[in-house]
Amino acid sequence: MIVEVLDKGFVKLIDSMGTDISVVRAARMSHGKEPIDEQRDKKLIEHLLKSGHESPFEHITFTFHVKCPIFVARQWMRHRIASYNELSGRYTELADEFYMPDLEKRFGKEYSEQVEEIFEQAYRKSYECYRNLLELGFQREVARIVLPLSTYTQFIWTVNGRSLMNFLSLRADSHAQWEMQQYAVAVARIFKQLCPWTYEAFLEYRYTGDLLKEVNL
Repeated sequence: MIVEVLDKGFVKLIDSMGTDISVVRAARMSHGKEPIDEQRDKKLIEHLLKSGHESPFEHITFTFHVKCPIFVARQWMRHRIASYNELSGRYTELADEFYMPDLEKRFGKEYSEQVEEIFEQAYRKSYECYRNLLELGFQREVARIVLPLSTYTQFIWTVNGRSLMNFLSLRADSHAQWEMQQYAVAVARIFKQLCPWTYEAFLEYRYTGDLLKEVNL
């Protein structure tokens, strides 16, 4: 399950554990019971989120492979109740891949070509400097310093359902940077497919953002 994002990025689900029923089973354990039937189990998930009882949602976990610009990754990793492993610029030669915004949308058609050339010059020059430093024998961990925040990176993100919902409230929101919003919506798309009851109840009772109520996933 993969969702393409921006010009070269993506969010890819590579592993998961648990479903809506895992939440129900964890919640009913308090009373020594198992899941009962679809209608009552779905109502229980609604009750849990409406009442703020979120610990049962920690029994769902997701592992994503994410490719995004470095400036998006640094915002993402502020969400610390999760596990991350990122592509290392110390051990791996970084690819000539940089994020190019939709400049016509940002600056208008009149200036987009001029602005695009500024971006492309910066990217070409920085990567040329990076390669020159490597050829001169500099270590990769030093040579990478000249690369911009628009350089694409990749990381593995493992997160439980409760933390994922917090991430969506903060990042699938118009106050977040636009690029970050696009990745959050991609995560929400996958979350909805895997846990439709939880996603629906989350939107109704706990979601504090605005984007997910406006887009059709």
